[in-house]
Amino acid sequence: MRKNSTRAVRVGSVTFGGGNPIVVQSMCATKTQDVAATVAQVEQLRQAGAGIVRIAVDSPADAQALVAIREQTSANLSVDLQENYRLVTQVAPYVNKVRYNPGHLYHHQTNVPWQDKVKFIADVAAQYGCALRIGVNCGSIDPAKREKFPSEDKISPMLESAWEHCELLDRLGFSQYCVSLKESDPQMVIEANRRFAAARPDVPLHLGVTEAGMPPEGIRKTRAALIPLLAEGIGDTIRVSLTLPNERKHEEVLAGLEIVADVAAGRVTVELWTRDGLNIVSCPSCSRVENAAFVQLTEKVRELTAYAASYPITIAVMGCRVNGPGETDDADLGLWCGPKYVNLKKGPVTLGSFTYDEILPRLKQELDALIAERFPVT
Repeated sequence: MRKNSTRAVRVGSVTFGGGNPIVVQSMCATKTQDVAATVAQVEQLRQAGAGIVRIAVDSPADAQALVAIREQTSANLSVDLQENYRLVTQVAPYVNKVRYNPGHLYHHQTNVPWQDKVKFIADVAAQYGCALRIGVNCGSIDPAKREKFPSEDKISPMLESAWEHCELLDRLGFSQYCVSLKESDPQMVIEANRRFAAARPDVPLHLGVTEAGMPPEGIRKTRAALIPLLAEGIGDTIRVSLTLPNERKHEEVLAGLEIVADVAAGRVTVELWTRDGLNIVSCPSCSRVENAAFVQLTEKVRELTAYAASYPITIAVMGCRVNGPGETDDADLGLWCGPKYVNLKKGPVTLGSFTYDEILPRLKQELDALIAERFPVT
């Protein structure tokens, strides 16, 4: 495979970048504090071929569970930090990689400059030999970055955020990091990563389409983004992010391995993905999902809205409070799921909260109204 000459980053027993093979990743969807279930899923993903397995840690209790998880698996573990960046001290001794989102550093200890927070994370990571991922998501960009660019320009704020974090880590002398620039639109993923690679060809890239949705559509979206990039030599590690029940989570890994195999074999012709019809965006099932009914709800949304397949409307279904509120803003209709209620939005405007039994009829009502408003019968 053609590959850009990025620097090498070691994550436990695997190394990506520097001409090494593409590493396929996945993420546990089990509750982190359910140690037995999480260990079983780590092993499920590792045995399917995941070189790195990510686990979410959002609390000290999650961090404590990680200690027991580490004792029971030899997998290369990555941890996903959100608002509480200081948890890195509790997790770094037990993992090989830490991912942080620049857009979430602003939610915790707002009086502390983000540069100090990144230095804190980098110092701890260096102490324990952990790699870092600067994980930039279009739906959770720092508002100050968004305000610098026109509202229709979604890519420049992502790039500016990534570049400034790279520059800070470079100044700190921390080189064991990679970057991800994720969006739910494959064409935006392609453009963002091409622009980043042109400016920083030395930095390894983690590729993925965030909130790709359910298979097979989610796989098709991901292939549409990743295969062109990998064929150009852009990308060092990948993840296919799918909305799946826990017992099928390993299908992310299988889809990723197939993408890598196809590019290696020169099978790089893919069907372009466009927003000509109905687009259902849903986040990958993960441990932050606050009600297991989220996965089933997403399936029901697909079934319910099949009649609107020809309309260019985006419906987002998000499973937790971390991504739900912000990453439904760009959808025409958005559902972000809490433990007992589903919050329904029209763009950035919240229409109300509904039980899991009530939400589907109300969603259809809003969808019908939107179709009548945008596509009136003449």
